[in-house]
Amino acid sequence: MERTGPPARFSGLLAALSAALLVAGGLAASAPAAAAADTDLARNGGFEAGLDGWSCTGGSGAVVGTPTHGGTSALKATPAGSDNAECSQTVTVKPDSTYTLSAWVQGSYVYLGASGTGTTDVSTWTQSSPGWTQLTTTFKTGAATTSVKIYTHGWYGTPTYYADDLTLVGPGGDPVAIPATPAGLRAGTTTSSSVALSWTGSTGAAGYNVYRGGTKVLSVTGTSATVTGLAASTAYSFQVTATNSAGESAKSATVTATTAAGGGGGGSGLPTHALVGYLHSSFANGSGYTRMADVPDSWDVIDLAFGEPTSVTSGDIRFSLCPVTECPNVESVAEFKAAIKAKQAAGKKVLISIGGQNGQVQLSTTAARDTFVSSVSKIIDDYGLDGLDIDFEGHSLSLNTGDTDFRNPTTPVVVNLISAVKTLKAKYGDKFVLTMAPETFFVQLGYQYYGSGPWGGQDPRAGAYLPVIHALRDDLTLLHVQDYNSGSIMGLDNQYHSMGGADFHIAMTDMLLTGFPVAGDTTKVFPALRPDQVSIGLPASTQAGNGYTSPSEVGKALNCLTKKTDCGSYTTHGTWPGLRGLMTWSINWDRFNNGEFSKNFDAYFGG
Repeated sequence: MERTGPPARFSGLLAALSAALLVAGGLAASAPAAAAADTDLARNGGFEAGLDGWSCTGGSGAVVGTPTHGGTSALKATPAGSDNAECSQTVTVKPDSTYTLSAWVQGSYVYLGASGTGTTDVSTWTQSSPGWTQLTTTFKTGAATTSVKIYTHGWYGTPTYYADDLTLVGPGGDPVAIPATPAGLRAGTTTSSSVALSWTGSTGAAGYNVYRGGTKVLSVTGTSATVTGLAASTAYSFQVTATNSAGESAKSATVTATTAAGGGGGGSGLPTHALVGYLHSSFANGSGYTRMADVPDSWDVIDLAFGEPTSVTSGDIRFSLCPVTECPNVESVAEFKAAIKAKQAAGKKVLISIGGQNGQVQLSTTAARDTFVSSVSKIIDDYGLDGLDIDFEGHSLSLNTGDTDFRNPTTPVVVNLISAVKTLKAKYGDKFVLTMAPETFFVQLGYQYYGSGPWGGQDPRAGAYLPVIHALRDDLTLLHVQDYNSGSIMGLDNQYHSMGGADFHIAMTDMLLTGFPVAGDTTKVFPALRPDQVSIGLPASTQAGNGYTSPSEVGKALNCLTKKTDCGSYTTHGTWPGLRGLMTWSINWDRFNNGEFSKNFDAYFGG
């Protein structure tokens, strides 16, 4: 999955650079002196003003005081498995002119280049430079070229590199004026969690920044945007600015909008803090069978495990109670339905959970999509259920090669699932409860990897739930990612976190409540979910799954996320007292473990 060196097409370039490199001392030849009319066009090339003027992918860049080549600062950039830590800026140039680009670098596989030249884009690199090495390249602009992007980057999965004293020497381009402040900002359609905005474009603008309450929340290239992740029945203020290579305009006049009532996602009827548990209704496994009537009152949402397909691609979902041969104490269907009604009368929600570890579901055709809708509807109607839990695991969801934008998915199994769920929501209305239980591999791993990646070769399942969650965020009641049976996952602090302690749950949940760039692309940010849409998924006991977390560690995680106490080394990006609660696999395993989970956390939430 990770890349440890440049692709084969670069492997022979060191020899080709010999004319530009001095073998004595390992230093490149000095850049040509500037002609009288030439000037250094790079902005803040010595990084003395921090990252002003520079943009680094995936938050990979920082400014350090050591090592430096000149002055008191230098760029430090750290690649990741799916991010080469590119730091770039756009420079105004003159058409049909020659430019010399130079920088001093240190590290392994460090690149310097220019793109958008209008002729031949150029780059040069060094394979290994333990000390400062100067890289230099030249290019000529095209007849209509007025700006180029200059950049430096490392290579995927390789160590940190450093850059300093970057220059672009050549004729200065015509000055670019900061665009005028956008006019006509207005609010359009609102939902319980989003506001649509539009405005009049500004001449010379390359893009626009959207501000909510004075904080930038979106960057777009068009003259409209939808701000998501908002709370229901809440007033918000918005402004917009125009940007280009010269800078950012003043903020526009403020417009206010109030989100619709309802909280989104059909969550009405849930308590402020809820416990969600899976009930093994169609099988027993080592925990034994628990009758619906015997489910403790602590559980606010009961997910029936599992509805499974007749075949992987049929879309035909079936559910039946555990056979008597496996579960001698199983109740009759009539008793089961009566117990569901009793739970609902007590304010509980009972859902059908589709999938699970063994129930692979791939809606690869529209016929399978339609069959999914009709068969799931039949289960909901037969048992009088409140909604649906999507627990697609394994190979149910993966992204086709070339499907790279979670906001506009093209893979049929993803597109058809979104369509099917929207159809079910429309059929049952606002009270329809929709929950999802993806694994970290399908959600938080998307911070580093998305699908097969820009170069191919990655696991196409990486981050594959993100387009589903995003498309259904206004319908989603609860997302409870499984913080178990997981490998180590990188958090927003760019450190890896491992399951089993408070730190893992804090970092993984912070990602959902803060939002994050997908695969390190800051133009494709997965927006934050509302706190009332998020619960933390945990195993109920050591027997229930890998990653069991003791009640004391879970308590620390909850304290950190809701109160900003007991946070340990991870710094969250907010405090969320409205965090909905906890999910566990499973009610059966909790009962097997003498109710440790439900007793502790029902008490924690004041139940």
